[in-house]
Amino acid sequence: MYDYCVIGGGIVGVATAHRILRRHPGARLVLVEKASTLGVHQTGHNSGVIHSGIYYAPGSLKARLCVRGAALTKEFAAAHDIPFRVCGKLLVATDAAEHARMLALHERSVANGVEVELLDAAELRRREPRVTGTGALFVPGTGIIDYLRVTAALAQEVRDAGGEIVLGAEITAIGETDAAVTVSGPAGRWEAARLVVCAGLQADRLARLAGLDIGLRIVPFRGEYYRLPAHRSELVKTLIYPIPDPELPFLGVHLSPTIDGELTVGPNAVLGLAREGYRKGSVNLRDAREILGYPGFHRVALANVRTGLREMRNSMFKRGYLAECRRYCPELTAADLLPREAGIRAQAVLPDGTLVHDFLIERTARSVHLLNAPSPAATSALPIAEYIADQIGPMT
Repeated sequence: MYDYCVIGGGIVGVATAHRILRRHPGARLVLVEKASTLGVHQTGHNSGVIHSGIYYAPGSLKARLCVRGAALTKEFAAAHDIPFRVCGKLLVATDAAEHARMLALHERSVANGVEVELLDAAELRRREPRVTGTGALFVPGTGIIDYLRVTAALAQEVRDAGGEIVLGAEITAIGETDAAVTVSGPAGRWEAARLVVCAGLQADRLARLAGLDIGLRIVPFRGEYYRLPAHRSELVKTLIYPIPDPELPFLGVHLSPTIDGELTVGPNAVLGLAREGYRKGSVNLRDAREILGYPGFHRVALANVRTGLREMRNSMFKRGYLAECRRYCPELTAADLLPREAGIRAQAVLPDGTLVHDFLIERTARSVHLLNAPSPAATSALPIAEYIADQIGPMT
């Protein structure tokens, strides 16, 4: 029997295994992942941004863990020769309504302990000549990195510490007794004293397998990206973000330099009908039935009709997507938007239609389930792992 079993091979699951073994040297630990490689879903399909923690409600887990996570991510990368770059981020207001939200966001950033600078339109134009707006917030600590490389380095340290990593092992049953937790599937069966589930897009299903009485569902939202041509890669020096709508969990279409030298645009946010289907038009019948039959989704859709229709239009027609970008970078053209693989965000939705904004953890006597871990989960992975290690308790 193992002391610990971790389900989920994204960056948060691997970081959790890493933290447990650091805290309990010599513990018998196994990490089980359905895919044939680590980090294939949200970890490997994001903008690669080391977020600063500017957006999140003061006192929330997101706010606390993201600020700490940004520092720990940079420290870990430096110690393991993983390239990263602190390029800073500009959040650009383009009209009076966004300008007012920008000022409120400035107050929130101060409350969260995030270093930020308030810029007027002239200073914005001086720093980024291709970007226009009524003003901006500059967050100097924001950076870029490849989270797959971070995940691989964490996984190697898990193996070096004696942990096992089993790939290609889908879990279809979870049983808990007073003495142990057993997880099993077509690839095998594992018994452990403690279980941690960091399953992302499958988090709600595995929680129900474990007997948790949860009302929420994971609703997948496709984030569709474009990349700019190589000759446009120097268009901006910093990350360029719009001022987010506080009613939505999505940050809007942004320009993001990547650590490998690309410049990407995106993502938008459209309903996905397949939790793990990255091609446009992907449909999984089981996933679609669960989403469309869920009352919480109906309430989300009714409350966000205009936003949903706009995102669908932008997904179908490149010029609609382009218009979102041209609000702050007017020289972009349709020819600049080249295809890039989409990402899928696992968004927890409550039965009343509430979108869960914060990280959400539930537990049983012997297990901990991370039910909601959208952005900035990659940035926050190391402190999330610390938090979960505190929750899971000792080996016996």
